[in-house]
Amino acid sequence: MVASTTSLSATFSSLSFNHHHHHPSFLSSLHPSFPIPKHLQKPLSLRHKLTPTKVNPSDINTIFFDNTDSEEISTFSPPERPEDFVPPPSFDEGPFESEDEIAKAYEELYGAAYSGETFLGNDVYSMDSKVKKTTGFGSKSKKEKVRDGFEERVVQVRRVTKVVKGGKQLHFRAVVVVGDKQGQVGVGVGKAKEVIGAVQKSAVNARRNIITVPMTKYKTFPHRSEADYGAAKVMLRPASPGTGVIAGGAVRIVLELAGVENALGKQLGSNNALNNARATVVAVQKMRQFSEVAEDRGIPMEELWK
Repeated sequence: MVASTTSLSATFSSLSFNHHHHHPSFLSSLHPSFPIPKHLQKPLSLRHKLTPTKVNPSDINTIFFDNTDSEEISTFSPPERPEDFVPPPSFDEGPFESEDEIAKAYEELYGAAYSGETFLGNDVYSMDSKVKKTTGFGSKSKKEKVRDGFEERVVQVRRVTKVVKGGKQLHFRAVVVVGDKQGQVGVGVGKAKEVIGAVQKSAVNARRNIITVPMTKYKTFPHRSEADYGAAKVMLRPASPGTGVIAGGAVRIVLELAGVENALGKQLGSNNALNNARATVVAVQKMRQFSEVAEDRGIPMEELWK
């Protein structure tokens, strides 16, 4: 057994291995009990390291930098213009666009104007689908609150259901009152699939229905008034200074946003918020100032109290 091992090691020592035969896995494959030298136990990547090549400074060409002066100031000399060169006209010179051409260009970009005029034959009462998606109600873009001096107050938000062929459609209806507390007030109603969209629609509708409330210098009504809208009936009475607004429901909201500080109001019929708000508007529209009555009769205001 010892003689066979000695002859096997002598045979391997006499062999000349190539560079790739020195790998430990190759040596261990020849015989399981063959001893692997320590200098071959390291990985091949650690035993053979690449040394970077050194660049000889004499091989770099620096003749261009030797001929230049670092302190010399170089001047830029532009090329000469050709003989047939014509300078372009200035922006402020030349033919200006007329107002009609400018209006046509704006109409091509933003669509027909809402003023009722069109220069390209478009329908001014229809909104472009692209504009409607970006600026219409229900769009995802965040909208800033309109700052026109009017305050908004939500009177009622109701969930309404519409039964159609495929099932039920759920919407929200909002009643909003807007006013500047200076005698201007309006009532609007809107319906949408979301509460925010319904409030925005009703606010726009209320701004389209603005009325003027006649008031005296004591912020009250000039005389009594009664009106009804549907089944709702509203009674309004003037009050002395310091009384405040004694009313309830939608009547109180309408009077407060109109700027009335002293008044009495009473809902006599239905309890519907929308009908009561509109009945208040009708009752206010029936009121007339003393100056208007005197002007219609052709007499001075002092004659009205005789």
